[in-house]
Amino acid sequence: MVVSVFDGVLIANRGEIACRIIRTARAMGLRAVAVYSEADAGALHVELADHAVPIGGAAPSESYLNGAAIIAAAKASGAGAVHPGYGFLSENPEFVADCAAAGLVFVGPSADAVRAMGLKDAAKALMEQAGVPVVPGYHGADQSDARLARAADDVGYPVLIKAVAGGGGKGMRRVMNPDAFAAALAGARAEAQAAFGNGDVLIEKWIDTPRHIEVQIFGDGAKAVHLFERDCSLQRRHQKVIEEAPAPGMTDEMRLAMTGAAVRAAEAIGYRSAGTVEFIADARDGLRPDRYYFMEMNTRLQVEHPVTEAVTGVDLVEWQLRLARGEAIPLAQDQIRLSGHAVEARLYAEDVPAGFLPATGRLSHVAFPAGLRADTGVRTGDVITPHYDPMIAKLIAAGPDRKAAVASLQRGLARTEVAGCATNHTFLRRLLRVPDFAEEMLDTGLIDRHLKDLAPPPVPCTRSRSLAALSAMGLDRAPPAHAGFALWSPIAQSVVLGLGAGTISVAVTTLAPDRFLTEVDGALHELHRIGDDWVVDGAPTGARMHRCGDAVTVFWGNAYEFSVIDPLDRTAEDAASDASVRAPMPGRVTQVFVAEGAEVAEGTPLATIEAMKMEHTLTARTPGTVAKVMVGAGSQVEAGAPVIVMAEAVE
Repeated sequence: MVVSVFDGVLIANRGEIACRIIRTARAMGLRAVAVYSEADAGALHVELADHAVPIGGAAPSESYLNGAAIIAAAKASGAGAVHPGYGFLSENPEFVADCAAAGLVFVGPSADAVRAMGLKDAAKALMEQAGVPVVPGYHGADQSDARLARAADDVGYPVLIKAVAGGGGKGMRRVMNPDAFAAALAGARAEAQAAFGNGDVLIEKWIDTPRHIEVQIFGDGAKAVHLFERDCSLQRRHQKVIEEAPAPGMTDEMRLAMTGAAVRAAEAIGYRSAGTVEFIADARDGLRPDRYYFMEMNTRLQVEHPVTEAVTGVDLVEWQLRLARGEAIPLAQDQIRLSGHAVEARLYAEDVPAGFLPATGRLSHVAFPAGLRADTGVRTGDVITPHYDPMIAKLIAAGPDRKAAVASLQRGLARTEVAGCATNHTFLRRLLRVPDFAEEMLDTGLIDRHLKDLAPPPVPCTRSRSLAALSAMGLDRAPPAHAGFALWSPIAQSVVLGLGAGTISVAVTTLAPDRFLTEVDGALHELHRIGDDWVVDGAPTGARMHRCGDAVTVFWGNAYEFSVIDPLDRTAEDAASDASVRAPMPGRVTQVFVAEGAEVAEGTPLATIEAMKMEHTLTARTPGTVAKVMVGAGSQVEAGAPVIVMAEAVE
């Protein structure tokens, strides 16, 4: 075993994973070096590092995907090792080889191992040779339309078209019948080519009740051990939302089979460092050892690794760094214990009611409760930009069993406070309360089945609206200690608040500096400040209010967002009459489907916009005529910018 000596590690990543790695590196006595783009000059990971190096522009291609710039930064800073985190260059075999050529230790597997598992078709063939079960399908070299269509017929519909490179749901389409195959294939190829520079696909049998279960492994180049499994079945658009360890309903027989297959997979390629072997399980009759299949191997740390750390007591980043220094795997298989249960929720900046569109904006307030592990790369005042993944934090709770862990996460989410941009906070809270989730009836379609109940915005009660009114009027702050005592008559005022697309009016009567009466929508409430808490109608609330500019947020389980409206301001009304089709988020226009003068029906696709690794299609709201096309493919647009102008908008 080769011993590698380094006293510093450069983290070739950003956000929460960079912060996570920095903390472990410093705890091990290593100097932590950060890299940052122009957009991240003031980021939290830059602040936490011992040294930080700028590497280029805001676009990932100019910075975090610029391997040459990252290697130059490592050399200039004296860091002897590079940790890639996940995403970006973490599974790029050329970058791994370039690090080695530059005399740097890559904290991860060899270039050969990354290459072996980097393409799903080659990986499946390799796993078949190693005796690991794979999903029935076609992963051959012939990529002609006719061969792929024939493969789909052979496998039997429904089928899944899947890009051989990359992940995250890009280049993936479910096809229900032969008539839809050609269009789905073209779409998957185009998306895969744009995302990964490789349009090749494979065909797999679609499994009706799939569970996504993955096994955490560590290898030393010859032998491997596992750290049990995680369940990642709660997904939307193939993006994980909730992860937990161990997998609910896992039997000893199933665990033995699945973890054994994962270890064989790692040993088949001489794997070194942390990795994850992902399986799809056919769960229509529960978890059975004859109904699970290899999907892919991620040759890196996973976003959801904290739940494994919580149930094993192992710091996976520490193990990565120790193996990179040439040390042995710290524990033998029989020394790795599974204890308790852990659940992770991904808190994103996204507009759930608008179709989970990525959101941007300045975070005017961020706070996480004690007792909840919050892996984050942001703090109050930071900006969520369109350049990177919109994750705000990973929130992790653990307990002696699943019920306790889920309850702990529910309590933690109820006390999590984020203001300044839309988030999926309420969506997560509702998801944890879905009966199927509580009863361990999991599969990857659970979210879509319950989406109509999960997606709507939270509706604030009249008590929450009353609290928002106090904040809007500046009455939520305690008077200064020197204000003294005054005799006065009750003062009546009113305030207009924006709520969604409408407005509400709240009448507020001030009885004393800390006592108020409100009337809203016919409901009367008495509000009393006692210390840091608000008592409404005699009941303590634990609610908190935050105001930034004209935005008011009431944190009371959910985050209820209001705006302070000037009754004389007609801007909102004027905007409502605008028939232009506007960009719902800042991003890059990838396609324009219509020309001026085109007649379109309701729902006709007009253009697509890409931002934060997601693509959104703009459609016509009503039948009409295209009066003007304001953009072309490749144009950058801001949120709210007109993209297509319909005829009625220019009459």
